[in-house]
Amino acid sequence: MDHLFTPIKLGAYTLSHRVVLAPMTRLRTIQPGDIPSPMMADFYGQRASEGGFVLIEGVSISIVARSYLGAASWFDDSQTAGWKAIVRAVHAKGGRVFMQLIHGGRQSHVEMTGGVAPVAPSVVPFEGVALTKDGFVPVSPHRALDISEIPGIVEEFRVAAKRARDAGFDGVELHGANGYLVDQFIQDGSNKRTDAYGGPVENRVRFLRECVEALISVWGADRVGVRISPSGEWGDISDSDPEATFSHVAKVLNDYGIAYMHVIDPRIKGDETLHEGHAPVAAKSLRAFFKHPIIAAGGFDGASAEALVAAGDADLVAFGRHFTSNPDLPYRLKHRLPLTPYVRAAFWGGTEKHYSDFPTYDGVSAA
Repeated sequence: MDHLFTPIKLGAYTLSHRVVLAPMTRLRTIQPGDIPSPMMADFYGQRASEGGFVLIEGVSISIVARSYLGAASWFDDSQTAGWKAIVRAVHAKGGRVFMQLIHGGRQSHVEMTGGVAPVAPSVVPFEGVALTKDGFVPVSPHRALDISEIPGIVEEFRVAAKRARDAGFDGVELHGANGYLVDQFIQDGSNKRTDAYGGPVENRVRFLRECVEALISVWGADRVGVRISPSGEWGDISDSDPEATFSHVAKVLNDYGIAYMHVIDPRIKGDETLHEGHAPVAAKSLRAFFKHPIIAAGGFDGASAEALVAAGDADLVAFGRHFTSNPDLPYRLKHRLPLTPYVRAAFWGGTEKHYSDFPTYDGVSAA
């Protein structure tokens, strides 16, 4: 684990290791109101480490941006105290914490959007689900955004970034992956517009550019990251030429000089492994176009993460599933200790059980 546990400069910050807590929607907010719960502060604090990097699960920037009942949001002052508690918990362990900001776009339901139709770049029928009080249900029919509405959504990203700054976060990550609104604009399977936001890839990344610039206006480029998912399948997303599209995206992000690009490997779809045994390819393919730090995500264990960083294909590795059940994952990986198996049934909603009650390795040994 020599490479995973060497320091690295990530934008404005120097980290002591390269094991990142991936952003994972866990549906543990207090309802109604999407209030960050005390158990969320426990969860993030437990998984923070000295000089480590924590990414907070996707936080919806408005009511219309919501996709899943119980998921995180920040568009109301009533949510502020809970987010400040999470920041304190991570900082108390010496960690750095970025908030991931998201707009679900067409991936939603009228029960989550305040009764209005979900929005998207274009109306393109697709197979998708949202989470409501009735469980996972088919998404509601969506409508295409009028070009005059787009600046308002960009402004919502800026306001959310300012809220995160004022609460003490260390930076923000734009969720441009997994078939949500930013990704819907980027990929031509979901973007059929003929105006300045559609057609050639230069136009399709315009919304991404404007959102990145809004975040940079609050934080500066060295405290902003962007997550993308080349060839991802979540949200029934697709592109006719993903290699050309995402190499262009990587070049655009490189020119902004952002802190990092966070790349999800296409062998992963949400919390499922699609292609067992396949080598990671996404970060390596984009390395030629992005010269700043790359975080790779998608089905890694300690050995494969170490190999990826050693090869220079990525600089840090984000862990999701293994981090759910191993709050001290960096320690366990560094010392090659056994990992506690994750509990898939607790991924999407629930109580503290199999969420914030997993012991550290020392706790397991003591028990």
